[in-house]
Amino acid sequence: QVQLVESGGGLVQAGGSLRLSCSASGRSFSSYALGWFRQTPGKEREFVAAISWIGGKTAYVDPVKGRFTIARDSATLYLQMNSLKPEDTAVYYCAARRHSLEVHTNVLDYDNWGQGTQVTVSS
Repeated sequence: QVQLVESGGGLVQAGGSLRLSCSASGRSFSSYALGWFRQTPGKEREFVAAISWIGGKTAYVDPVKGRFTIARDSATLYLQMNSLKPEDTAVYYCAARRHSLEVHTNVLDYDNWGQGTQVTVSS
């Protein structure tokens, strides 16, 4: 198990940008496939973006393609969010899956989760 900590959420106007970060409490993300998910009240947690351990493979849910970019280094996962829309408002969670070379888009594939960070986009 690895403890994940997100940061970077906040309130922004529509059209603005935010960058979310996720760290693994001082540990390296080596060998982990990583992802971002989001959840709004009364709805299931949904996939946003994912990145593989090596090879730089990425995947995005259609509504964020061209606006969000997922990236990683050895110790931090990032989600750059541009051209934000009110419908992007949610709690955003980072997730990690150990020992995988693939990109994972299913919430059930991940066994480590952060506590979430709130993103609110005003119209």
